[in-house]
Amino acid sequence: MKKILTGALAMLFGASVTMAQQAAPAATQTKKAATKTEHKVEQKVQKAEQKAAKAEQKAEQKADKATTTAAATGQHLKKDGTPDKRYKENKAAATEGPKKKDGTPDMRYKANKKAAAAKKS
Repeated sequence: MKKILTGALAMLFGASVTMAQQAAPAATQTKKAATKTEHKVEQKVQKAEQKAAKAEQKAEQKADKATTTAAATGQHLKKDGTPDKRYKENKAAATEGPKKKDGTPDMRYKANKKAAAAKKS
């Protein structure tokens, strides 16, 4: 009976040792998978940074164009590129009043009525 019990325990112990040895390669595989995912995340971050840099360059180019065209036309612009309404030439350009959703002038406003009357005359 002792021989059977000892043999059974030896088999159980041997099986546990082989399981532990097989678990080690799985751990290295998970490390490899983790490094691959980290690499992919880093690539995505780099791509996002590149896109942001390109968008920033485009915004700078638009601002440069706005200032160049403003200087050529004699308009005074704000930092965001919109006309500065403190100056006479910019006030005259914006005589139209509010518009409807479809883009046509809203005739409930006095400025639009004046513009329509001036066009008819």
